[in-house]
Amino acid sequence: MNFNNTKIAFSMKSNGDLRNALLLYTIIQRPFVVKLAKVMANTAMAIRFPIAWAVKPTLYRQFVGGESLQECSKLANLLKEYNVKSVLDYSAEGGSSQEHINNAFKETMRSIEFAKGDLSIPYTVFKPTAMVNDALLNKAAKAFDSLSQQEREEIEKFRERVLALCQKAYESNVRILIDAEHYATQDLIDKVAEEAMERYNSKRAIVFQTLQMYRVDRLDYLKKIHKEAQEKNYIPGIKFVRGAYMEEERELAVKNGYLDPIHPTKEATDNCYDSGLKYVMEHIDSFELFSGTHNYNSNILLAKLIEEKGIKKDDQRIFFSQLYGMSDNITFTLAEAGFNVCKYVPYAPVKEVLPYLIRRAEENTSMAGQTSRELQLIKSEIVRRRKTRS
Repeated sequence: MNFNNTKIAFSMKSNGDLRNALLLYTIIQRPFVVKLAKVMANTAMAIRFPIAWAVKPTLYRQFVGGESLQECSKLANLLKEYNVKSVLDYSAEGGSSQEHINNAFKETMRSIEFAKGDLSIPYTVFKPTAMVNDALLNKAAKAFDSLSQQEREEIEKFRERVLALCQKAYESNVRILIDAEHYATQDLIDKVAEEAMERYNSKRAIVFQTLQMYRVDRLDYLKKIHKEAQEKNYIPGIKFVRGAYMEEERELAVKNGYLDPIHPTKEATDNCYDSGLKYVMEHIDSFELFSGTHNYNSNILLAKLIEEKGIKKDDQRIFFSQLYGMSDNITFTLAEAGFNVCKYVPYAPVKEVLPYLIRRAEENTSMAGQTSRELQLIKSEIVRRRKTRS
């Protein structure tokens, strides 16, 4: 598996796309620039200063599929031409008011309906924290017995929203990914996700639970889920990611006086992720798998496990995935080889998706190796195209 073939990696990108990506990743290399941009963006949002003109042709263009499902359909159809599927992710953020909760619920329902019958969009996705007031969820996770009757009713409504989305996915024959959240609230989310899988995954995996494998307890939890699923006769849908809140989780552990839930080293996290892949593949007849990673070794490992077990590359139980705007060399190489692979495609209006975009920029800044690799690949492809033209 050659992830350095830039002709394949950037086969969908125009010269203009490459120039934009080159500029963007060059800027992202500088942490102070990203920090300054974050301050400016937050200030602009606070005073409602229009900044779409600056964001849309840069960060937005690189990491977001469009403002609406309809806009994203153009990208999904284009990706399909390269054997790459799409997961359309409504990534609007901006608070936990009842209005935001209702909007997120309705938009996720629309995304399920939109994906129905469309083979280029095999999964939908939602953030559980978009379906409930964040402060209430944290309070319930910390001390459920202290909740008032009204607060308990709101938590029950959260459960009902999650189950309603999963039922809609089941009725529409569309798989749905439940994103993972912070350690403190994940147990509550796990319980609802387990209930949904037991309800809707009797014949195949419709509901997928996300496991952040930088957590020290997730491999044991995976085995627990497997055992319970066998006892209750359902098929767990498992989405693996490494994790998105490492620094925050460690700070919260110190602040709240509990053990750090995160593996102490990157090597330990990598080993846990790969052990999870091996475990699921050893029991693939009772699992479905969605592997969301930009790590070369993990992607190569899963490809090898598929081949070693004599499983068809396009077996619908196993999907690879990377974020839109990142690791095209992995995505398009896997697709070229015939594996099932998805791009995670965020969508939302510019002002609503801005927090997501800032996180993407910060994530790439903190992952120096990732940013350097992206830059080197982009530069190599620009040089290759110049030589081809001359």
